[in-house]
Amino acid sequence: MTNKASPQETFHSSAKANPAWPRGVQLHQEKENNKQDEEAEKPPQLNQQEISPKAVNNETDLCSQTDLEFKRERVKLLKELREDMNSNADALRKELENIRRSQEKLENSFAEIQTELRVVKTRMNNAEEQISDVEDRIMEITQSGQQTENQMKKHESNIRDLWDNIKQANLCIIGIPEGVEKDKGMENIFEEIITGKFPNLKDTEFKIQEAQRAQNKLNPNRPTPRHTVIKMAKVSDKERILKAAREKQNVTYKGTPIKLSADFSTETLQTRREWQEIFKVLKGKNMQPSIL
Repeated sequence: MTNKASPQETFHSSAKANPAWPRGVQLHQEKENNKQDEEAEKPPQLNQQEISPKAVNNETDLCSQTDLEFKRERVKLLKELREDMNSNADALRKELENIRRSQEKLENSFAEIQTELRVVKTRMNNAEEQISDVEDRIMEITQSGQQTENQMKKHESNIRDLWDNIKQANLCIIGIPEGVEKDKGMENIFEEIITGKFPNLKDTEFKIQEAQRAQNKLNPNRPTPRHTVIKMAKVSDKERILKAAREKQNVTYKGTPIKLSADFSTETLQTRREWQEIFKVLKGKNMQPSIL
């Protein structure tokens, strides 16, 4: 079987057989021959495909491709790149749409919150106005109540003064036992006390308009006799009797201690009692205080 010569061997044999070829072709042929000799002298090396098969295959594939195949590959890559970009753009658009919707929801929520805040603010303003009106009303009521209280105190004071003026000529006897007036009468008992206990006044004719027990009900749990009220015709007669009673200090009726005083209202008596301590201090300093 005859071996078929390679193109390079054919070219070399042709160059040797035809010495008439151009000098440049002969020089090229000599260089090729020298290169083959150098390659033959080099030690054997690992095949490049064994080191990186994929890289060699890729490079080989690229190098082995024609222009049309390379263009088709490039168009394919560009198409895939555009599809990826379109897919990423769609995902980005969807994300932006979701963000826009979320933003719209937030804006709507913010608008609702602002509306609620305005409503709350309006209610607060109305409540403040109502509170202010109530405070003004309370102030008016307080002032009116204070004025009413002052008027009541003034009326009470006027009534007390009027009552004291009405009872200005009254004389009050405290301590006369209950029931003794049934036999003698209260006027006779009063005359008996004046004649027996105040000799300086026995010749004085006192005109009595009325003599009776106080209208208070007798308390069975506290058997203190009710006061006896003697209404004199003249205030001066009452003052003379009270002066004599203060000078005598201890006055009795059938062995029972009694006390003669002016017939004042309860409030006036309480006020006079409050002044007693002050009077004691003044008397201790050799002063002679008195209530007009």
